[in-house]
Amino acid sequence: MMSIPKLAALALLLSTGAAYAAPGAAGHSHGDETAYGKPGDPKKPARLIQISMGERDGKMQFIPDRIEVRRGEQVKFQLRNNGELDHELVLATLEENLKHAIEMQKNPDMEHDDPNAKRLAPKKTGEIVWQFTKAGEFDFSCLIPGHREAGMTGKVVVK
Repeated sequence: MMSIPKLAALALLLSTGAAYAAPGAAGHSHGDETAYGKPGDPKKPARLIQISMGERDGKMQFIPDRIEVRRGEQVKFQLRNNGELDHELVLATLEENLKHAIEMQKNPDMEHDDPNAKRLAPKKTGEIVWQFTKAGEFDFSCLIPGHREAGMTGKVVVK
């Protein structure tokens, strides 16, 4: 198993080559409906989906990394960082997350105050409540520089 400092160095190295994947600035949504849905209502019922984040065997990962939901369904993502490093989950379209990743390269300590994103310190928990209003395939990634490139990405399939 790779040590945490080596894993962090590998993630940083991997991130430098991927920084040019998509040009442009990141956009944030604050409560409005997006291409991938809208913030959920915590007072309404939601399907609970647990996602753990962490590092293992030289990779960074989400478990699970593929989720299926029905269009219109409200989901409560219960997040747990089981790793030794900070991680985040940012839910968006793939294009938006790739653009946002470039912004994160410039400002790696960027804090998210968005309903579709949550950053967690090691061994901490959090949640995102989201309603998927449109069918399609959407991305969730850890956009801390190097983490997505080290494997921290997943897909939500809305049917």
